[in-house]
Amino acid sequence: MARKTHRHRLALLLTFGVLAPVGARAEGPDNLPLYKTLRSLEFVQDSVVAGDSSAGEMQRFLLATIDARLRNADKSVFEDTRNVDAALAYAMSGGNPETLEYLMQRDVNGNFDNRVADVLRKYLNGKGLLVVNTLADIAKEYRDKPIGPYLSLVAGNVMSGKNAMAALKLYDWARLMAPGTIVEESALRRSLALCADAGLVPLGLEYSQRYTRRFLHSPYASQFADLFVQLVVDHDSDVKQQDIIDILSFMDPPRQREIYLRMARRAAIAGKSDLAALAAGRAQAISSDGTDSFDALAGFYGGVAGVSTPGLEAAIGNLNQMPAGELNARDRALRDAAKAVAQEILRAPDPASLGQGNVPNLPNQQNTEHDAAVTKQTGGQSPGTAGVEQGAAAKAAPAPEGGRQEADSSFNAFVTTSRSKLDAIDGMLKQESH
Repeated sequence: MARKTHRHRLALLLTFGVLAPVGARAEGPDNLPLYKTLRSLEFVQDSVVAGDSSAGEMQRFLLATIDARLRNADKSVFEDTRNVDAALAYAMSGGNPETLEYLMQRDVNGNFDNRVADVLRKYLNGKGLLVVNTLADIAKEYRDKPIGPYLSLVAGNVMSGKNAMAALKLYDWARLMAPGTIVEESALRRSLALCADAGLVPLGLEYSQRYTRRFLHSPYASQFADLFVQLVVDHDSDVKQQDIIDILSFMDPPRQREIYLRMARRAAIAGKSDLAALAAGRAQAISSDGTDSFDALAGFYGGVAGVSTPGLEAAIGNLNQMPAGELNARDRALRDAAKAVAQEILRAPDPASLGQGNVPNLPNQQNTEHDAAVTKQTGGQSPGTAGVEQGAAAKAAPAPEGGRQEADSSFNAFVTTSRSKLDAIDGMLKQESH
């Protein structure tokens, strides 16, 4: 990391001309051409997604510097198309959207392509869907230009709400034109998000592997982890265990364990006990020893998953082994919900709840006693047709009203109580999932 930070700072010094030869005029950020300043911003942003945490402050500095330069620039500056591209790229790189509006109002010489400026203004103001097709066409037209990767990324962002496959193609073009950059990192993450939502599992796994190989140290890698877990859990029947292992193999053990824990947690909430148990087991295998806090957390998620399986008692044991003080608020809610479900499963049914306790002298019991007496009197012969008809009539007779009402009342009370408990559990899980 120290070597990377040194290389980053050295490149900026060379860019700004601080290390220029003696006698040569040094160029600082205020007199450096706009397009060169933008290159410095691109270098810094690419360093950020490569894992250089020291580049964040420099990124903020350069964004502020470029913003001031653009607002104070003479109109003649934009006669150089490289500076026009720099202004547009700045707007698509997290710059101030009002600055683009300011530049367009002062563009009396027509140096900016009004079509590009117009679609970008709508996009930056949250109205990109109004120009989604135009934006896609412009992105294709500018594909070989310096702003091509940015336009493809922006067009993919807008198109994602309309046509997932078309958006993926735009993201692919952005990656192809700007490999190893923040544009590729963003395109990969957003491609994975589309695949997770649309159930495009093979593509999603391919994007996931590319991301872990190239941008594992990005500050946005946590967002990638959530998307990967979503893809696996929501479509677990289409994902092989070896696929998960292969993709996570590019990560160091702590990162692997973190993703397995997230996977176990989400799978447990989704009721996918097999996947939850698998992920919890993998997380435990990575933990250094049985006293590791992560090992206990993995056991906890495994316990949540096991509540709905034949291994209920062992699952309850795992839940109880995790001290409540070591769980955050979300996991405490998950534990309470799991315990409530376990209690409902283990609770013995109340015989009275089904009306089996105090129902007096049912008609079929009276009829059976009558038939036995007739059989005894006839020397073991069956009662005649009249006896059969009487028995049938007796069986068809309604139960005494009081007994039936008592049974119905007890059963309804049982259903109402159970339903209210299950509704409460569902409520906790819904709150937990948000």
